[in-house]
Amino acid sequence: MSSQEQQSPLSAAKLSRRTLGAAVGASALGVSAAGRAAAGERAAEGAPSERPFRAARGRASRRPNILFILGDDLGWADLSSYGSTHIRTPHLDRLGRQGVRFTDAYSGSATCSPTRFSLYTGRYPGRTEGGLAEPIADKSVGLEPTHPTLASLLRDAGYATALIGKWHCGYLPDYSPTKSGWDEFFGNFGGALEYYSKLGLGGEYDLFRGDAREGDAEYKDLRYYTRILTEAASDYVRREHGEQPWLLNLNFTTPHWPWIADGDEEESAEIVRRIKAGDRRALWHADGGSLAKYKEMVEDLDRSVGEVLRALKESGQERDTLVFFASDNGGERFSYNWPLSGNKGSLQEGGIRVPALLRWPARIDGGQVSRLPVFTPDWTATLLELGGARPHPAYPLDGTSLAGYLTRGEEVGERDLFWRVRGERALRRGPWKYYRGTSGRDQLFDLAADEREQADKAAARPELVRELRAAWERTDGELLAYV
Repeated sequence: MSSQEQQSPLSAAKLSRRTLGAAVGASALGVSAAGRAAAGERAAEGAPSERPFRAARGRASRRPNILFILGDDLGWADLSSYGSTHIRTPHLDRLGRQGVRFTDAYSGSATCSPTRFSLYTGRYPGRTEGGLAEPIADKSVGLEPTHPTLASLLRDAGYATALIGKWHCGYLPDYSPTKSGWDEFFGNFGGALEYYSKLGLGGEYDLFRGDAREGDAEYKDLRYYTRILTEAASDYVRREHGEQPWLLNLNFTTPHWPWIADGDEEESAEIVRRIKAGDRRALWHADGGSLAKYKEMVEDLDRSVGEVLRALKESGQERDTLVFFASDNGGERFSYNWPLSGNKGSLQEGGIRVPALLRWPARIDGGQVSRLPVFTPDWTATLLELGGARPHPAYPLDGTSLAGYLTRGEEVGERDLFWRVRGERALRRGPWKYYRGTSGRDQLFDLAADEREQADKAAARPELVRELRAAWERTDGELLAYV
């Protein structure tokens, strides 16, 4: 580990046994103003102060069930535990208090489908043709069924696998979760759908059970979509699985546009009217939404996660289930990203830094905070190791397993986190972030002192800029070129 990383308050401290130190208040961790405010809120609620992350070593447990939950376009500070002053998310805040809250977690890309590619494959999106679409918008590309995935590798290791919610990694007939390792699928294929009618971006009905439209059966489920997904996920975790561990990818579409909350049936009907009239941009809902409506949607997502976690507890599987929650990328129009700059689609912090919460009662202590920089492919590598599955040798992972960090107190050495989207590039090493936006100018930011990315250090550290640019270009050279 470099001296730069050791000195950075954003880097993870060397892990040690929890009993070696008393609890440390959040103000002693060098957290942002938003983090301090959130910590103060939790303390006021009677919650314990957060501690720097320390692995609880020496515990034995079975292979975990895995409940991996994604919100859609949820911003870094949209949870009250991350600094939101107007959105209340008690269930997700509690999930973080019961495990680990990551302050420097990133998505694998700045939009929906590339991040999902990076999660399902554990690799940079640019290693696959489908990952070059930002995001997938037609049937020309998708996640090739021959490519090993988190689900297929865990299934081969004995897991039951299911995906409920948004897929967005290709369309039928060529691409589907059930072709890529998930035993069961119930959800939508596209990037967005209207919450009641289930009409997608092309005006098609987009609710499927397996590879058949739910509407092809005797009825269509026209209830609010978040309710449907919550019910389906709760039923899955309550199911009798015996001794077989399971993986459930629960991919909500909330709070992605259109800005429709539960009960907004008149607004839904107007959007449906526009879709049927041929308005191809109706779902973008550019003339709708508000801060109040967005708040309503995020708080509904929080309640929905709470319902699934309650079902998990009632099933008796809570202790042996690893629950992970994050967003697929940064926030959109109405999101609260302060103090970060940028939002969805950008490689500025606001486009890729996301809330991330992890709980595993059998192996990980609660009330902890980790400032280790991590990104989506790391979780793939971590879950494969914890689940006893091995990556396919022909498809090496780009993520780093955090299993040793989380359960054995091992250090994670200095490494680069890499991102690429059309027209932008970024690389993080320790506290330093190399960034080139649409201006074409190389910039350098010290995120330990300037997480808002306003103080460009490129002129003061030209040698570091050259080093990080060369590292970015080496990785970029390994990837498929954009068409």
